Amino acid sequence: MAHVTAKAELYELDLSDVTWLSAPDSTPNDRLEIAKLPGGAVALRNPADPNGTVLRYTAAEWEAFTLGVRDGEFDLPSDT
Repeated sequence: MAHVTAKAELYELDLSDVTWLSAPDSTPNDRLEIAKLPGGAVALRNPADPNGTVLRYTAAEWEAFTLGVRDGEFDLPSDT
C-alpha cells in the first residue's frame, strides 16, 4: 500500500518549477526530458508536448529501470 501512496503523492506534486534535463547529444526527434523530484523520484516527459502527459517514477522504480538499461534488459535482439 505504501507504493500506491508514494505514487499518488508524486502525481500531486506541482512540476511548474522543476528543471527539465535531456541528454546533451539528443535531437528534438529523439529527446525525452527528466526532472529530479523529492526523495529520488523522477518525472519523464516528451518536450515536443510539454503540456502533455508527464510520467512519474518513485526512486525504486527509476533505479530498477536504469539498472535494467545498464544490464541490457531492454536491448533488441541482434537479428533486428
